[in-house]
Amino acid sequence: MEYTFEEAQVDFLRKSFNNIGIDLTDKQVNQFLKYYEMLVETNKVVNLTRIVEFKDVVIKHFVDSCLILKEKNDIFNKKAVSVIDVGTGGGFPGIPLKILCPNIKLVLLDSLNKRINFLKNVVECLELENVECIHGRAEEAARNSNLRESFDYSVSRAVANLATLSEYCTPFVKKGGCFISYKAGNSEEEIDSSKNAIKTLNCKIEKIIEIKLEDYNSQNGNTEEVIRKFVFIKKNNNTPKAYPRKAGTPSKNPL
Repeated sequence: MEYTFEEAQVDFLRKSFNNIGIDLTDKQVNQFLKYYEMLVETNKVVNLTRIVEFKDVVIKHFVDSCLILKEKNDIFNKKAVSVIDVGTGGGFPGIPLKILCPNIKLVLLDSLNKRINFLKNVVECLELENVECIHGRAEEAARNSNLRESFDYSVSRAVANLATLSEYCTPFVKKGGCFISYKAGNSEEEIDSSKNAIKTLNCKIEKIIEIKLEDYNSQNGNTEEVIRKFVFIKKNNNTPKAYPRKAGTPSKNPL
């Protein structure tokens, strides 16, 4: 099914990124529109997202994924920086970041093969280069010598507590690299309770950045400001060989 986008929708997309200091090129606009089209069509048969309304997807998936780039943050614009998106689901935040930062060498990792097949189609249709889509659980993929401690950054918007996410994500990061976790604004207690796990994994919380996001509510057409926290967890030394533990353990019994 081919979508016809109204001028007002395109303007909303551009304005939403303008609000975080990003001016989309025509190519990037077309890539996001095509991505939206593929996302909502595939979502009819594969569980990718509960969010399908255009304005909601723009704000809550596209802009939110790229919010870390606000205020000219260039961490992903360095030449050939390597990033793995763990538990990427429908491709968030990895694909929006790749659209805006084409220099990224990106791996998208997800445990559901149907999602990976969707992401492969997206990568091909959007003509994204240096993107690999891998089917697998984080606990198992992190034992792969080609992936373990191979990335400058791991990122994740996955819904899990930070102690569990750290065990999933930090083993992929090089010594000196960073795991960046996307968290809600009211996650102080969760972040505090994760410190033991982070220390056990030879990491430390380097910084926490709070950024405001203008959130669109499709139910009433209003916007409101919400806070997104980005937790930067720096890797000081190699991950102990015991981690990550076998599949299911990190979520059932966080460190």
